[in-house]
Amino acid sequence: MRVPKPTPASRREARRAAVFVLYQWDVTESPLGSLFEGEVDAYTQTIADRVAAHAPELDAKITAASDDWTADRLGAVERNILRVAIEELDAGDVPKEVVMDEAVTLAKRYASDDAGRLVNGILGKIAREENS
Repeated sequence: MRVPKPTPASRREARRAAVFVLYQWDVTESPLGSLFEGEVDAYTQTIADRVAAHAPELDAKITAASDDWTADRLGAVERNILRVAIEELDAGDVPKEVVMDEAVTLAKRYASDDAGRLVNGILGKIAREENS
């Protein structure tokens, strides 16, 4: 299913909203659909649904790219930022540099500078492996 391409600013907001709803889904184990409130942006809905559907595969990629860490040992914020970013990298609709920059920015803003470095390192390794 192709979703109309939103403007960069709205995609940034949609990505952030997807991380928030996925965080709630991850922590509460509530059905994803029950966590959306009000009118939901199409890209937010699409990316959240894709991440929820592929969470085990995304977590396996995170674990494989992490040094001595499994995805379930990461904080829920970092894990869901990584899930969204990897899902976007896999879809190929957004340039890698944009996906990585947005993920690092989200990690720094909602977790810590260390989380930004962690997210950058994991995504960089995944992107390099997919290029080879």
